[in-house]
Formats: sequence, structure tokens, C-alpha cells
Amino acid sequence: MSDVNVPTVKLNNGVEMPTLGFGVFQVPDLTQAEQAVTDALNTGYRLIDTAAAYQNEEAVGAAIAKSSVKREDVFVTSKLWVSDFNYERAKKGIDTSLQKLGLDYMDLYLLHQPYGDTMGAWRALEEAQKAGKIRAIGVSNFWPDQLKDLELTEPVKPAVNQIELNPWFQRENEVKFMQGEGIRPEAWAPFAEGKDGIFTNETVAAIADKYGKSNGQVILRWLLQRGITVIPKSVHQNRMAENIDVFDFELSDDDMKTMAGLDKNVSQFFDHHDPVTIEQIFGSSLKQVQADEQNNL
Repeated sequence: MSDVNVPTVKLNNGVEMPTLGFGVFQVPDLTQAEQAVTDALNTGYRLIDTAAAYQNEEAVGAAIAKSSVKREDVFVTSKLWVSDFNYERAKKGIDTSLQKLGLDYMDLYLLHQPYGDTMGAWRALEEAQKAGKIRAIGVSNFWPDQLKDLELTEPVKPAVNQIELNPWFQRENEVKFMQGEGIRPEAWAPFAEGKDGIFTNETVAAIADKYGKSNGQVILRWLLQRGITVIPKSVHQNRMAENIDVFDFELSDDDMKTMAGLDKNVSQFFDHHDPVTIEQIFGSSLKQVQADEQNNL
């Protein structure tokens, strides 16, 4: 077991969440996913992030069940997919995630995308939180206007918004908005999936050399110092150990400004506002559900 002590942050409902965790996005092979979570727990990670759409909740639960780490010491996050975005389907989706994880409760549960009947789904999350099935509820990939709409409509404010954040897509105004609203920003794809030579970038490397760290460690440290929780992913234990070893140094103000200068203000994946993208990626899920419901009438 690692002796790394990852700091925690208190969410807006008082629940404490580790500031650095481990994600299993794009690890659909259950054997590999289980081993990755086992290795992550052994390395010292206590925040494990999965989702219904990742198709590996069973593997995450199996690794946690077999681990010597106590359940109460592991912060488990999962997410509801858009095909379950209405009140009744969301209730079933929450129970399905719990069943697959083999858990009595989840520490954080998120609406995975800002599409479909988000209000109905959110009400199901609120009820599950009251029932003790979820300790904190939040969202993922919501923009400020969508967050504000949810805040003004529903009694429970999101505790977390998990969004794409990395040196190429820094979203400074959105991060400041969330922090001003008491919503914790959480970064997915902190390394931009390795795009545009992020691990060899000379500007980042020059900063890394000053501290005896790698480009990846500098990026994680930069995000943490911005008040952002971060969930890097790797199936290699040596990289897991490297990614968690970021609490023994601090970037200077000048280095933080240098990192800010890398912003391209462009998603490395897709535009969540683009109607064509919404139709291609998310519309098919919603249409299939609507068709299934029509057939069951």
C-alpha cells in the first residue's frame, strides 16, 4: 500500500472528496478494469470514477470488494447515461449502478450529459440522496447557463461539475463561475488524451525540469492549484504512481501564468453545443428509448 496522503475538499453539502482520483474511462475490458482499480487502490488512490456508459461498474465494484481498503475510505463516483434521463428511468438507473457496483451507496453520482429530461432525472437523484443511496449529486459536461437553470429550478445544487479541462482547454471563466457558485470543478481528460504532444511540450518540460517532475505531474499540479479535482487514467501502475506523486511541490505564480498561456480555448474532443454532434452522439440514445417506450404502450 502507498503512504501517499491525498488531500480532500469539502463539497457544498459537507461531504469530503479527494482532490485527486483515478478514472476508468475507455477500459471496457472487465478483467483489465478490475486490475487497474486494484492497482490504483494499492497505489494510494481513494477516489474511483466510473460511469454506466463505461460498461465497467462491475469491475470497479469487484476490485473494491476484494481490496483491504475499507469501503468508507473509498470515494466512488458513477454517472447516469442520457438514455435514462427521466424520473422513472433514472430511479432504475441508480439502482442498476448500485447493483453492478455491489454497493449500498455511491459517494457521488452525476448526470453524464446536459441533454434530455435532466430535470426529471435530477429529481430522482435528489430522492436517492435523501434515501441514503448517494452521498452527493452532481453533473458532468454542463455549461454555466445549464448549471444556473438547474440551480434555479431544483432545491439541491450540484456538488460537482465534471468537465474537460487541460492545458489546451482551460475554461478559466467557467471554472471561476463554478467556484463562485460553490460547485466543485472536476477535470476529465487532464492530459488531453496525449494530443498535440502534451507530454513532450517544451514549455511544460521547462517547468518540469525546475521541480524534477514530468510534464504530466506539472499538469496535474497546475490543475490542483486552480482548485480543480482531477481524475487521470492509466492502466500502468508506474504511471499511476507518478500521477499521484504531485503533493510534494508547488508551482510558482510565474509558472502558473506560463501554463495559462498554453490555452487554445478549443475542446480536444467535440463541441457540446453543436447540434450535429448532439444528434450523432446523444440523439440516437434518446430516440431508441422513445421507440422502446412507444412499443410498450
